[in-house]
Amino acid sequence: MSAPRTTLRRSIAAAAALPLLAVALTACGYGSDAKDDDAKKSNVSAGGKKLSADTVKIGYFPNLTHATALVGIQEGIIAKELGSTEVKPSTFNAGPSEIEALNAGSIDIGFIGPSPAINGFTKSKGKSLRIIGGSASGGVKLVVNPKKIKTLDDLKGKKIATPQLGNTQDVAFLNWISEKGWKVDAQSGKGDVSVVRTDNKVTPDAYKSGSIDGAWAPEPTASKLVEQGAKVLLDESTLWPDNKFVITNIIVSQKFLDQHPDVVEAVLRGSVNTNAWINANPDKAKASANSALKTLSGKELPKDVIDPAWKSIQFIDDPLAATLDAEAKHAVKAGLLDEPDLNGIYDLKPLNKILKTAGKPEVADAGLGVK
Repeated sequence: MSAPRTTLRRSIAAAAALPLLAVALTACGYGSDAKDDDAKKSNVSAGGKKLSADTVKIGYFPNLTHATALVGIQEGIIAKELGSTEVKPSTFNAGPSEIEALNAGSIDIGFIGPSPAINGFTKSKGKSLRIIGGSASGGVKLVVNPKKIKTLDDLKGKKIATPQLGNTQDVAFLNWISEKGWKVDAQSGKGDVSVVRTDNKVTPDAYKSGSIDGAWAPEPTASKLVEQGAKVLLDESTLWPDNKFVITNIIVSQKFLDQHPDVVEAVLRGSVNTNAWINANPDKAKASANSALKTLSGKELPKDVIDPAWKSIQFIDDPLAATLDAEAKHAVKAGLLDEPDLNGIYDLKPLNKILKTAGKPEVADAGLGVK
């Protein structure tokens, strides 16, 4: 495997220290501290076989785009595959803090968005993590004040929020602006459109106060704005081939993967089985995810928020590697990322083994797999 030649620019590294929604509610949760979770179901499967580790520490965000983790842990589907190996879940509200936890050994496996995964891989010179599977696609929308913006061309001169400088949605919006032929300074957000970096937690209040005219936002933030009267002007999935783009990956510490491949494979089987259950039982899965969110945050999402948000997210095993590569290129184009070497960021052999056994098609690594 060749090591990455470059890393994120200092400005983006600094920005990464700020609270970040790497992906939805990014597309994600809020804050920067992790906390241990008490799952509704037992985190140990009684009478299960013994694997090479007594515990596996899994990190994820308390948001809908991480529903594979929410539901898989809530329903005991992941624990079932792990036998007597205990699941120790922790939640995070920012991508950088989850990467830090992975690097420190506080978690072994994590559900996370593409930008933090790229950042973690490049900053460690390709030594900290591997992407071992997909979890979710979609769940990002451009929502606007219909009194001020009626068409996409009306965005010119308006104030549109993204979660944070250099995060997944920020890069996507800057790339969309560029393809419109408009100019925006990526660092300041100033230009033909004002890109206002706003934590998803406060975006609804910012919209309500009129300080922003809309947002390129992950779910459920987008649906929260719609609840306040905003209109969906564009679903980002329509900009991608087959209407799919990665919003949540599964990553693993390279050290843990080397030492406990059987545990990693068991977690992946649990993820594959969870996604199958979610897709076969969408209403039950939605209710399960909302119940998990209530446990973690103290309240459920209302029906008029969770229903449209849930419909816009696809839960899939494919990490959609080509779209992550494209997102990295978009960040380079915007001047937010030095040209990275992502060779070796994926190790999809365990996942493809599971998929093949289940009679499902294998998934591709876009030429970025470990050699």
